[in-house]
Amino acid sequence: MHPETTHPRRQFLQGTAALGLAALATGCASLRSSAKARVVVVGGGWGGLGAVRALAEGGQVQVTLVEPNESFMSCPLSAHFIAGWQPATDFQRSYANIDRLAGVRRVRERVLELDRAKAEVVTATQRIGYDFLVLSPGIEYMEEAIAGYAEARSQLPVGFRAFEQAAVKREVDAFLVNGGHFVISAPKPPYRCPPAPYERAFMIAEQMQKRGTKGKIIIVDANPAPTPPPIATPILNAMKSVYAAQIEYMPSVDIKAVDMGKRALLTSEGDIPFQHANLVLPMRANALVRQAGLGERWAAVQLPSFRSQADAKVYVIGDAQGSPLPKSGHVAFNAGKQVGEEILERVAGKVVAAPTGPVDLPLGICWANVTHDTAININVASSMEPGQAPKLKFSVDPQHNVRSGSGAMSWGNGMWKAMLG
Repeated sequence: MHPETTHPRRQFLQGTAALGLAALATGCASLRSSAKARVVVVGGGWGGLGAVRALAEGGQVQVTLVEPNESFMSCPLSAHFIAGWQPATDFQRSYANIDRLAGVRRVRERVLELDRAKAEVVTATQRIGYDFLVLSPGIEYMEEAIAGYAEARSQLPVGFRAFEQAAVKREVDAFLVNGGHFVISAPKPPYRCPPAPYERAFMIAEQMQKRGTKGKIIIVDANPAPTPPPIATPILNAMKSVYAAQIEYMPSVDIKAVDMGKRALLTSEGDIPFQHANLVLPMRANALVRQAGLGERWAAVQLPSFRSQADAKVYVIGDAQGSPLPKSGHVAFNAGKQVGEEILERVAGKVVAAPTGPVDLPLGICWANVTHDTAININVASSMEPGQAPKLKFSVDPQHNVRSGSGAMSWGNGMWKAMLG
């Protein structure tokens, strides 16, 4: 499937030159003067880069991207690296082309605080003022959900944030040599990329077959079936037809605690011993969302705009936002582009009118590899009517296939080029 790198046509932007930015908070009135509007983007992942690209194309604003990492590492498709099928460098890209964009500067620091009263982003060395703020800070793990996890964190990596995959790969490498029980857990949604735990299990199991590893991968799933529900049948069929000897599936099991002394999970169905594990914890938005009063577990946003419900100058995109849309890279990138275009509309003095009819929301495209060269394609088309919740329509391959396997990597390369050049 060829990547869709532009967001769906938005029907809700209607321009007028009359009102401009007067309705915004103090400090934005100067935007109609010769000074360019200041837009700060927090997070250089899929969503943040989508916003930066759209804003830079407009050439009307001064963009500051705050991102502590020196390079980009993709979470989508990284199971190929975790399971040892491809090197990490295949999923890494430089920010060099972003640094070359006119009107864009990158601050290589971590955001410590959002001061909405002063419209400033606070790092260890500076306070960066903004007229508009785009937050794409990602997720954090709810370590308190499993008793004993915090103490065992270094031995039980999650690997759902950039550059954490290497720690999971070390566990996988040891398992493939030593064998035993490798536990992979799947929490209840919402969380980042729900197909990922099953994909990781599949691609590790394929290495077991290749290397003759003695042991078992145990998927401990808090859900009654693989999630989201439209993928359950092809995922379960793949477990049975391809990996019956390597994978044991345990649905509807809640993990209560981890005992590293016994190397066991304490669950609703009894103790599960393991030698190696990749516990995928429940997730929530990055702590900045709560610190800034933008939401609790997730940021509260208005759809279709992704504006914060608490602050008209703030947009929240990517996996930190709390709408029903899939928490996927493709949705994040397209939402970022949409938000960037809306900000340019507002800077130009145009009013963003509320939608009066159906609106298409950012398209979701996802892939779940079953082997290193076959995958299940998952497309999610979302739309909404004014005053109603979004409607999601899934289109899922009935079974894994080579075409989707090659399409997944082509999609990834296309998206990374669109983001990073």
